[in-house]
Amino acid sequence: MVITVEIRKMYRYPFERVVDMHLNKYPTPLEEHVRDIKTVEEKKDLTGIIYRRRIATCNNVLPSILRKAHLMNVNYVYLEEESWLDREQKTMNIRSRCLTWTQIATLQEVSVFRESTANPNWTEFRQTGSIAVTGVGRLNRLFELFAQSFFSRGVKKSVNVMETILEQRYGRPCS
Repeated sequence: MVITVEIRKMYRYPFERVVDMHLNKYPTPLEEHVRDIKTVEEKKDLTGIIYRRRIATCNNVLPSILRKAHLMNVNYVYLEEESWLDREQKTMNIRSRCLTWTQIATLQEVSVFRESTANPNWTEFRQTGSIAVTGVGRLNRLFELFAQSFFSRGVKKSVNVMETILEQRYGRPCS
């Protein structure tokens, strides 16, 4: 079974500020589970699109009951984020996936930041995440339910972190 989580958010800040904040928000004391993010590849193509591949190191937040499965009992989880930033069109597409548990689960997200059509000083954000656990037998469903709850909370927390940092750096949102 595949579980999906979707969010839409309107940031009342210009595209450039929101994208800059996304690319530079971690690590931060506002999110203690993201330990580090390293850019492992960056290049610009002939059309001006900037491609980045980054690896995030995060604390393993699985509860001890789920860590009883040997493969799940690791200290850190590694996530890969690929992004394509088009400053001219004011869009950034992102594809993220978990690198740690690929033999038992598929965890991925697709996100888009784009200048709002309603107000050029705002930025639309859309993200869809999916989780499919296949490698832990009868515990598959339990892992999926945990992942769904964790993703939902994580997405909300990530949005709150973005809003907090944007407000701290740039003041109240544009109207």
